[in-house]
Amino acid sequence: MPAERLLPNRDAEDLIKLTREIARDELAPLASSYEEEHRFPREQFRLLGRSGLLGLPYPEQWGGGGLSYEVYLQVLEEVATAWMSVGVGLSVHVMSCFALAEYGTDRQRAELLPAMLGGELLGAYALSEPQAGSDAAALTCRAVLTGDKYVVNGVKAWITHGGHADFYTTMVRTSPDGGRGVSCLLVPGDTPGLSAAPPERKMGLTGSPTTQLLFEDAAVPTARLVGAEGAGLRIALSSLNSGRLGIAACAVGLAQAALDEAVTYAKGRSQFGRPVIEFQGLEFLLADMAAAVESARATYLEAARRRDRGLPFTRQASVAKLIATDAAMKVTTDAVQVLGGAGYTRDFPVERYMREAKVPQIFEGTNQIQRVVIARELRKS
Repeated sequence: MPAERLLPNRDAEDLIKLTREIARDELAPLASSYEEEHRFPREQFRLLGRSGLLGLPYPEQWGGGGLSYEVYLQVLEEVATAWMSVGVGLSVHVMSCFALAEYGTDRQRAELLPAMLGGELLGAYALSEPQAGSDAAALTCRAVLTGDKYVVNGVKAWITHGGHADFYTTMVRTSPDGGRGVSCLLVPGDTPGLSAAPPERKMGLTGSPTTQLLFEDAAVPTARLVGAEGAGLRIALSSLNSGRLGIAACAVGLAQAALDEAVTYAKGRSQFGRPVIEFQGLEFLLADMAAAVESARATYLEAARRRDRGLPFTRQASVAKLIATDAAMKVTTDAVQVLGGAGYTRDFPVERYMREAKVPQIFEGTNQIQRVVIARELRKS
């Protein structure tokens, strides 16, 4: 059943209602077949764009929705409940717009943001490299200034919808000065010399291709530099704070979907003359699943409210990402258990939910890294 929402006004209520209709009618019916076929849902992202859902937390003057993060994340949860790959893609797109929205010049924003936020373009985020995952300061993809262009060479890794995106918010090395030598380039997807490697063979989120990006003398105009040279790592880490909230909301949506499926099955399955939901062993398991979902939702909403009030939220974002993604892994695993043998088959979606729940514990900073961030923030307090 849909999660209850505490929304600030009627407009937000109407937006959630619209999102649920899109999720129910346009996303959920396609999810299983697209995932099985490893098919990228590009038209569904265009639909989200036409519906105004690709730029919700950004200012209206640049084509965004002008909404709070609290409301945006609840929209994102609704999308992920219907189809996790689309939810993650939406979160990645919104994070990919962050650098330009927060650190770009007014001229850059006016020129580029309306198409990015209006749904005409789909963005991806390129930070990680084969040898630089959690250690973002160690990246080696190099951009050399040549006249009015940066010539980029190197490899980026683990790029969500790589090869399908229209632009890549890319962190590159512009000097050898460690983390201070990283800069941010907004790279058009059709840049000559830029290509995507074959998609990774993943256990889940198979409707969302994940690839390496290969830069071979790819020339990017200097007008696509976001922020100052050397500001890239700061931009990247700031982007990740908000991006982690997106992943937390997606994880809660996935867990909610698994809980809903488990409850429906337990109500309809009878043993010993009564529905299995009436047996205490399953009652308690389902109750713990519901508690995990609602607790995780509360963590991302609290972090979002702090962000909306302009308060520090780095620690709260890491807490939300840690709690929500661990909850999703536990709830989806328990959903398979509730369905028993049926849950282990592809006749029901819970086995897919369980496979999809693993990667949110890894991307946007592993949950081990979240613990490092939380501990570091505690030392500062």
